[in-house]
Amino acid sequence: MRSGDDIEQLVRDRLRTLRQTLGLSLEQVAERANLSPSTISRIETGKRTVGLDVLLPLSRALNVGLDALLEASADDDVVIRPEPSGTPERTIWMLSRPTGSTIAIKVRLEPGDDRPDQRVHPGHDWFFVLDGRVRLLLGDRVILVETGEAAEFGTMTPHAIEAVGGPAELIMIFDRDGHRAHVHSG
Repeated sequence: MRSGDDIEQLVRDRLRTLRQTLGLSLEQVAERANLSPSTISRIETGKRTVGLDVLLPLSRALNVGLDALLEASADDDVVIRPEPSGTPERTIWMLSRPTGSTIAIKVRLEPGDDRPDQRVHPGHDWFFVLDGRVRLLLGDRVILVETGEAAEFGTMTPHAIEAVGGPAELIMIFDRDGHRAHVHSG
């Protein structure tokens, strides 16, 4: 169990590292969080306490949940053990933890008789075809994506994917909006 000081230092380190990884200056984060750059600097260097009054706006500015900043557990078990779920037409294995801002899944698609409905949602989708072929319906376009190929596209264009000529296996990566749209919809 970590002490309060250890957790606060962990949060400081995470805030600074995340800001730097995103390539954001103190000024850019300050503008997003409606805080001063000096306040953020003092937080990162330990000269100011990390309170909810600054933690909430900073988490929003860095697009990360409070749980990701505050979780004090060690990364003892880094292995994810995916379990299949889904329907007979689509099996899904979650390849990332549910608390992350980016979601990775493995999908096995079975060919169907009906064309899938195209949907829209905020964000971007990316997928890589591990095995088989898929048909990407992207608005009025029909694109065949073969084994070993990847596709990336804006998701405000109506889109759907389907297996062609047999089962297909994919790795898909998307943000929370894409997760809700793809994993939790039929």
